[in-house]
Order: sequence, then structure tokens, then C-alpha cells
Amino acid sequence: MKRRVVVTGMGVISPVGNTLGEFWNSLLEGRSGVGPVTRFDASAFTAQIVAEVKDFDPSLYIDKKEVRRMDLSEQYAIVATEQALQDSRLDLDAVDLDRCGVVIGSGIGGISTFEKQHGLLTTSGPTKVSPFFIPMMIIDMCAGLVSIRHGFRGPNYATVSACSSSANAISDAFRIIQRGEADIMISGGAEATITPSALAGFCQARAISTRNHEPEKASRPFDKDRDGFVMGEGSAILVLEEYDYAVSRGATIYGEVLGSGMSADAHHMTAPHPDGRGARRAMELAIKDAGLTPAQINYINTHGTSTPLGDIAETKAIKEVFGDRAYQIPCNSTKSMIGHILGSAGAIELAATLKSLQEKVVHPTINLDRPDEECDLDYVPHKKREWNTTYALSNSFGFGGHNVSLVVGQVNSAS
Repeated sequence: MKRRVVVTGMGVISPVGNTLGEFWNSLLEGRSGVGPVTRFDASAFTAQIVAEVKDFDPSLYIDKKEVRRMDLSEQYAIVATEQALQDSRLDLDAVDLDRCGVVIGSGIGGISTFEKQHGLLTTSGPTKVSPFFIPMMIIDMCAGLVSIRHGFRGPNYATVSACSSSANAISDAFRIIQRGEADIMISGGAEATITPSALAGFCQARAISTRNHEPEKASRPFDKDRDGFVMGEGSAILVLEEYDYAVSRGATIYGEVLGSGMSADAHHMTAPHPDGRGARRAMELAIKDAGLTPAQINYINTHGTSTPLGDIAETKAIKEVFGDRAYQIPCNSTKSMIGHILGSAGAIELAATLKSLQEKVVHPTINLDRPDEECDLDYVPHKKREWNTTYALSNSFGFGGHNVSLVVGQVNSAS
């Protein structure tokens, strides 16, 4: 039999708060984390707004010398991991570290490090490049550093699938425990891409919002006036455990990971399939894997990026999966407040989904002032809603046509 997997700890670094509690309370209040770029002069860019992490102090958890040898994405991942481990109340001295692993995803990795070191190379020559350049840049180092820091000797690697990266990481961690290859997995994502080259690339691709005069209203999923996503940054790390192990130590359980579905659009580098074909397939597979039917899902945390094509394609896919019942399911977008955290989006949105399970409330989709006629589902506009979520679906879709859907639910001891 497949082993059961539950979530017992979460840590979050986000544009609306640097702890799980701050993040969740901001979502319930409908607070936007979007504002003007402060890290560099963005006056020449078509988009001059982003969702930055504010007041982040890695020295609370990491030695200052170590901080200088880490990319910002790695700092985010390590601090979020520390929070998640504290939240889980795991006694690492009592854990079999051979059966504890780490899978952390990122879409882009250490791009700020790459920019800085390439600048030193071109202006000052190769001898000025840091000996830590490569380990600071490569995407797998978030997982590697977490493993080294805590002595976790189980499966250890990164996942890279654009904006689905951290959802893929959690899916893999789920499977590893389910198969019996580990008892505990640390999993999620980290992204720190608010840099000149990344912003320029997204601007030139015309993928992001240019509502520079109204930053807090720029991310507006499913709204008729949406004009692209807002680039965000941050990290979310979850502690996944085998169910009996978690129960035996008296852990607080946020929810159970029940199913995962993955698919490809096989359509276009950046645009989703117009009918949401791949998204539909991922949702169907996740629900089937969970041993459920579409009739049992009663909340969806959408990918909901605020792009003209993506929001319509996802809405179509939801209707295909759920039929007329789609109109009865709350389908909100966390990105309306935190922007699109790219490779870390799936993990941070799953954290929000699990808090909804725990507290029986779903956060609003803000800025939904004029719903698109083709986006006509219940997106929980403007205000939070009391809602007893039993089984929830969280969607993550990425450039390249990558699709991942995860199903989580309230823990039923009789399952």
C-alpha cells in the first residue's frame, strides 16, 4: 500500500510578510505586496513595478560570512527552511537523517549572482570573479545547502520546470515518502529574480504588467483590464512526513497530500494551450491519483497569473474538469497580492491552500473589478470567505508547457 503523506511545518518569505503568519494574515486582509522597483534604476524599463521581499534579515538565521557566499535565492530558502523546521517541532536529534531528504525547485536560480560576477569579469578581469560564483549560481544549491546545514542524507536535488518548479519538487517529495524511500522530506521553492536582466527579458517578452502608475492594482487575475503578471520573489518550504511517523510524535498536521498530476501542453514556449488541454489533464490526473472524483473538490487555488491568455485557458480547463459544478467552487488567485514568484509560486500557493484547510477560510482575489466575460467562475473577489475546504486543488503551470496540479485534504484518520 502507498504510504500516507502529511504536511507538518511551513516557512514563508514573501512580498507580504517574512513569516507564515505575516504572509497568511496579509492574504486574508487583501494586502498587495506590489510596488516600484527599489533595487536598481528601472526608469528605462517598460515595467517598473515588482513584488519585492521587504525587511529581510538573513543574519537572524545565517552567519554573516556565510551570507556573503550565498545567492539571495539560497538565503531565502535557508531562512524559510529554518522557519518550517521550527514550525514542525521536529527533534532532529531523534530523526534518522538517512531517511530525511530535500527537494527544492527554482525556475531561474542565482541570476543576481550571475549578473554581478559577469560584471566583474567584463570590467576587472577573470581574477576578480568569486571562487563561490558557481555554487552561488546553480539551482541545486538551495537543496544542497539545506542538506549540509542539517545533515539530511536522504534524496537531495532540485527541480526546474519554470513556474511549476516548486510544485514539481513537492510532487517528487510526496512520491519519495509514499514509496518508502524517506520518512521526512523538506520541499518547496526559492526565487530571487528581481534583477535588471530578468526584468528586461520579461519586458521584452511583453509578459508583465506595465501599470506603473498603480502598482498595487497591477496584478489583477481574471479581470478584463489585466495586462500581464507582476514579477515577485521569495520562498516557501514545507516539511512533509509519513503520516504514522507524524502522528507518533504528536505533530500538528496542516493537511494531507493526496495526489499529484503532471502533463505537458506540447504547444508553445510561453503561451498556454488555448483550450487549457494540458492544465485539464494535470487536474484530472491529480484528482484520480488522490482517489477522489471532481465532485469532491471544493476549493481551487488557481495558477491565476493575470495574463490575458493564461487566465482564460485555466478557466476553460476548470470548466472541462468540473462541468457545471465549476461555478460552485471558490477559485482564488494568491498572485493577485504577491505577484508571480515564478519557480517558487507552486510552493507558496500550496502553503496558502493548506492554511485554508486549517482555518476554514479562503483569501480573496484582489483587483477583480471588471471580470472578463470568459473568466466567469467564483474567484472570491475583494474579500475573504469563510469556507470549510475538505479537498483542495492547487495549480501550477510554466513556460515550456509544464503543468502540475496537487490535491490536498483534511486529515481523515480512517483513510
